[in-house]
Amino acid sequence: MASEQSQHLRMMYRSLADRCAAHPDMDLETMRDVFERLHQVTPEPEAVTYKEDNASGVPVLWCIPDDGASDRVLMHSHGGGFMVLSMHTDRKLAGHIAKAVGIRALVLDFRLAPKHPFPAQIEDAVTAYRWLLDQGIRPEHIVSEGHSAGGNLCTSMVLKLRREGLPLPAAIMPTSPWYDMELKGATLDSLADKDAIVQRPILDGMVGAFLGDTPPNDPLANPLHADLTGLPPILIHTGEHETLLDDTHRFAARAQQAGVDVTVRIGPEMQHSYIYLAGRAPEADDALAHMRHWVRPKLGLS
Repeated sequence: MASEQSQHLRMMYRSLADRCAAHPDMDLETMRDVFERLHQVTPEPEAVTYKEDNASGVPVLWCIPDDGASDRVLMHSHGGGFMVLSMHTDRKLAGHIAKAVGIRALVLDFRLAPKHPFPAQIEDAVTAYRWLLDQGIRPEHIVSEGHSAGGNLCTSMVLKLRREGLPLPAAIMPTSPWYDMELKGATLDSLADKDAIVQRPILDGMVGAFLGDTPPNDPLANPLHADLTGLPPILIHTGEHETLLDDTHRFAARAQQAGVDVTVRIGPEMQHSYIYLAGRAPEADDALAHMRHWVRPKLGLS
């Protein structure tokens, strides 16, 4: 049974959804302001400091835990359907993950649709990755991580790196990834009554804004159509009550068929991007503890 603390995220999602439903003519800037409230779900992590930076033109935010390894980096991509949220929404969440893993996190503030449709987001992610390499960070000391749309981006960025012949990071850690731009997952409908925020009509609008003229089966926008051969190990966390649950299962099956080391953990009764509850709910803290146990050896840490 889901913890009482985890209901905080469900209530926040309901509040956001109700506000948007009450104002169907809400402009995009107002909607972005409304969704920035998501940061309130995550308590401030202790012993973590922050520093804004510029990664060759891409705004980024460092989350620096006390006593964390300075030569390893967790690249964090925020969610929001490529249209809302920012590095500021995810500052505390990324701080918790960085502290759990014991390394610095670099949170990307990639360009947003519809003003900047695909492939602007993946271009920004690759630019930031190249910048890390230029700073002397070794690729085997980088993990690509993100949630929701950022779960897509943290995966598709690695596909783009492979296409460009660049060295790949040590691991990929998506949470609640939104992979399918064709919206063919059965759970989009079968779990619609359990998911408090991610619904088919919302995704319909986001797909059009994100893709622009790009077809929905483009393998860099929709990794379900990508050749996954040669990807680094992947750890996926997804909530049991998410409409995007099928995205995780279908991607994991394709990754396994391609010979990729992939691990899937489903949070019982959990909502979309439930790691926002880090520091508040035991389910999220358990996910972060597992991330630490799984990824540190892959980064060459004890």
